[in-house]
Amino acid sequence: MPRAVVTGGSGFLGSHLCRGLLARGYDVIAVDSLLTGRIENIEELFADERFTFIHYDVTNYISVDGPVDAVLHFASPASPRDYLEFPIKTLKVGSLGTHNALGLAKAKGARFLLASTSEIYGDPLVHPQPESYWGNVNPVGPRGVYDEAKRFAEAISMAYHNVHGLDVKIVRIFNTMGPRMRAADGRVVSNFVDQAIKGEPLTVYGDGLQTRSFCFVDDEVRGIIGLLESSWNGPMNIGNPNEYTILELAEMVKEVTGSKSEVVFEPLPVDDPTRRRPDITLATRELGWRPEIDLRTGLTRMYEWFLKERSS
Repeated sequence: MPRAVVTGGSGFLGSHLCRGLLARGYDVIAVDSLLTGRIENIEELFADERFTFIHYDVTNYISVDGPVDAVLHFASPASPRDYLEFPIKTLKVGSLGTHNALGLAKAKGARFLLASTSEIYGDPLVHPQPESYWGNVNPVGPRGVYDEAKRFAEAISMAYHNVHGLDVKIVRIFNTMGPRMRAADGRVVSNFVDQAIKGEPLTVYGDGLQTRSFCFVDDEVRGIIGLLESSWNGPMNIGNPNEYTILELAEMVKEVTGSKSEVVFEPLPVDDPTRRRPDITLATRELGWRPEIDLRTGLTRMYEWFLKERSS
């Protein structure tokens, strides 16, 4: 069986990726420092003999016994709340952590997949955003610790491809949602669903007319594994191209949850992007991938999971 190492394997997206790889026939080694990941996300996987968990900080040298066919580097704080709380750790996992994960892939002759982000486009001046767009990022703003960590990670990954011939894939992930998100983690969907369940006001920053594109996690994982197993090298957008304003999202969350919560407005955070939508022409052409789960269905599944978590 192919063998994959997933850093950040107990995080929201990493834990879904571990499940997807196991279902695809991989043996999976999840590595996580548990800074923002949760053991609860992967507890059920411990019963599978093809799954191994290692509690470890990948900003240190990474060593794994035996053969490895793929290294997927997903370790990083990923929500604004987290990377603003842990700015230096975010920069270190994007730089040192990526270097160490690349070193493991090179030593094992494995293909390497980097979890990058739509944040590398910053507050985009091109819409929708294709992979050829270089971005509009403030390197010294509060969000810069995450944006620049990922931009450096992309640069060093492609340097390993160009210098060492490493098989490198870079997935640029747009807003992803679904079960196992932490309640009120600073991401807009989880914040809204958590607030709606509690009957609290839904907090909208700015005028709410800024847009995002939300991809359900099952679609995201399917695209990531498709990219991993493809012959493509370099960056690829994997996200849902359907674009919604934050106010439209708030209204849909209220409809799905049956909440009577009002919407309240707070000042817009510094450097918050005004528009965000992926151009997925490349993913559709190279992988035959398109998202299949619409926003309302995804919100419903997420809401049901949040209710189950609260009752357990």
